[in-house]
Amino acid sequence: MDEEYDVIVLGTGLKECILSGLLSVDGLKVLHMDRNDYYGGASTSLNLTQLWKRFRGDDTPSENLGSSREYNVDMIPKFMMANGALVRVLIHTDVTKYLNFKAVDGSFVYNKGKIYKVPATDVEALKSPLMGLFEKRRARKFFIYVQDYETNDPKSHEGLDLNQVTARQLISKYGLEDDTVDFIGHALALHRDDSYLDEPAKDFVDRVKIYAESLARFQGGSPYIYPLYGLGELPQAFARLSAVYGGTYMLNKPECKVEFDDNGKAIGVTSEGETAKCKKVVCDPSYLSDKVQKVGKVARAICIMSHPIPDTNDSHSAQVILPQKQLGRKSDMYLFCCSYAHNVAAKGKYIAFVTTEAETDQPEVELKPGIDLLGPVDEIFYDIYDRFEPCNDHEADGCFISTSYDATTHFETTVKDVVELYSKITGKVLDLSVDLSAASAATEE
Repeated sequence: MDEEYDVIVLGTGLKECILSGLLSVDGLKVLHMDRNDYYGGASTSLNLTQLWKRFRGDDTPSENLGSSREYNVDMIPKFMMANGALVRVLIHTDVTKYLNFKAVDGSFVYNKGKIYKVPATDVEALKSPLMGLFEKRRARKFFIYVQDYETNDPKSHEGLDLNQVTARQLISKYGLEDDTVDFIGHALALHRDDSYLDEPAKDFVDRVKIYAESLARFQGGSPYIYPLYGLGELPQAFARLSAVYGGTYMLNKPECKVEFDDNGKAIGVTSEGETAKCKKVVCDPSYLSDKVQKVGKVARAICIMSHPIPDTNDSHSAQVILPQKQLGRKSDMYLFCCSYAHNVAAKGKYIAFVTTEAETDQPEVELKPGIDLLGPVDEIFYDIYDRFEPCNDHEADGCFISTSYDATTHFETTVKDVVELYSKITGKVLDLSVDLSAASAATEE
């Protein structure tokens, strides 16, 4: 332990593992430690016995749920956009060789009390029962504009500078109704509230494009993919990658106390009386609680079911987004469902999550609109956890702290945090222009 490292990473959560992989590939000497004896930190994956222990004290799971070993219940379940930033990071680091992906069956949106498939292209817009005849035509025109939009081709801009025009102005040009804007903004562009409407439209259009391109990539029912055996595979894959590049992993290291010099700059980490020296520390909020502030909390329900979510075309895996406006809330609610088809539950069993940014202290009441859509559940666990963000000056103290995981059931916000942290740590911009076909082989069954 008495060596000196470029970076010490504390916690083996997804964000920390991705960063440690990226930094190792860059040639930095990385030591990665975790106080737990398992990978994943807050984003770990639990079997049935562990699930019962964490949420029920120590009951034994009922026998009719099947073998505990067959369950891999992700604590932070998120789907990956097939063309999104996380898949690019996975390919960039070549970690795809350790993982097997499978396409997610369905992407849905909640509108006026019902669940609908999310239309993402001009062709789907014409078929969607979400809109009336005239609105379908307007939406089709909007989708064609987005599909044809190329940053470097001014002809495709139709005279609009998307860095100046707001999303609201772009949408009004096509005369789209509020309900249509609701599903495009929240279920396609994956914005978490409506503040995007008054920001430049470029980001909004880019997000809709990524969704449509991801959808086209696997010809599945959704733009999302998910690893077989769940996300618990990801931290371990990055641990292997880091080892290949000479990184060192140590689990089960109690305390992990960050040491500072007289100027308040991190100089090392002490565990069990030994100190490893370093230039920078990367960690999740739980390792430096005096350098983070609470910014919110997430309410969630974890359900085990014997059937898919109703009205999702019997999808074995699906995401349903409930836009805030549909529920009279300040933020969206998300349903996530995965099953034995992705090897995360026993045969015939489905795992569903209902999550949202908490606005009260009563998850049972607050999550009811989402839970009501699930139909009968075999078991249900409620949980609330706090969300933290760093409030330190990383230039001064050399500590780079990730933000807590939000309520979204997709990875886009998580990767944004990772990419920003990477730039702060290295002073470089992460190059994510990769050959996306490198991940397709692993995705096909």
